[in-house]
Amino acid sequence: MKAIRKLRRPRVLIVGCGDVGMRCAEQLQPRARVVALTTQPARCAELRAAGVTPLVGDLDVRRSLMRLAGLAPTVLHLAPPQKTGDDDRRTRALLAALSARRASPARAATIVPVARLRRLCTARMERETGAIVPDGVVRTAPWSVPPKVVYASTTGVYGDCGGARIDETRPVQPANPRALRRVSAERQLRRATARGAARACIARIPGIYAANRLPLARLEKRTPALIDADDVYTSHIHADDLAAILVRMTTHGRTARVIHASDDSEMKMGAYFDKVADAYGLARAPRIARDAAEQQLDPMLLSFMRESRRLVNTRLKRELRVRLRYPSVDDFLRTQTQTQTHSAHERKTSPGSDV
Repeated sequence: MKAIRKLRRPRVLIVGCGDVGMRCAEQLQPRARVVALTTQPARCAELRAAGVTPLVGDLDVRRSLMRLAGLAPTVLHLAPPQKTGDDDRRTRALLAALSARRASPARAATIVPVARLRRLCTARMERETGAIVPDGVVRTAPWSVPPKVVYASTTGVYGDCGGARIDETRPVQPANPRALRRVSAERQLRRATARGAARACIARIPGIYAANRLPLARLEKRTPALIDADDVYTSHIHADDLAAILVRMTTHGRTARVIHASDDSEMKMGAYFDKVADAYGLARAPRIARDAAEQQLDPMLLSFMRESRRLVNTRLKRELRVRLRYPSVDDFLRTQTQTQTHSAHERKTSPGSDV
């Protein structure tokens, strides 16, 4: 009976199943069968051990994606774009694979009539968007209900906002090729939604942190941060909270809607480094002026130091009704400090210790 119930659970396909993807899989498994696309056959054993069904394929090799069409009604698109060009070719390949025809029209027509399926899809889009969908927008093939696609984008699409507080209505202004590719992906997903090939919603994500994703190595290397007068505002989200947001969007994310997947923190980059250093007993990063940073620091790091913005996450709370486990970086670091204190106390009081 357990096997039968498991087979009846809906499938969710995760494309780009790294650290955040694995956290999403853990949260999805009680109610879904999770399939993960991986480019590395060596990861199959790890995925299976985590209860995830592996599927070997590469977004850069279209012929390897043939099995994706109709595989799952829900897709978590967490894969980054390729590293060159202004167009996200990986998202283009994924959308093409998801919308490919795999079933026979004659066979499918006996299951759901074309006109009825289009009416159902149109009604669902209207419920999710809260707007009237004009006739002809939904042109879904009779054998393929458009998949729900949750895309993990970045807040880098906004470019530099001068430290202003911004919501999801802020026009995008990408300032580097990475951000241009993200904007390309978002636009492709919007177009796919408009023509009825997908039902996409977008999470714009700031800096991700967790116990295994902190700038400890940077602090140990004494990499400088900017002086306060030149510093930029950055936003953050814990990896577990991000996974919860993405999973929530698979069921409650409105079609063609953008959500800021951000916590409530408002701090400058240097202040974030200082908080992490203090929590882990490390020396704070030295501070330098922007002119000196332009000469000393890596261009990739400098690109993040040129963009300042503070995210408003009202939609996250009102529409998705997500309650963050860590509403701020301080909340997370406080738990880490408590854990370290508790561990130190246990070491001191354990049998055989010097105390």
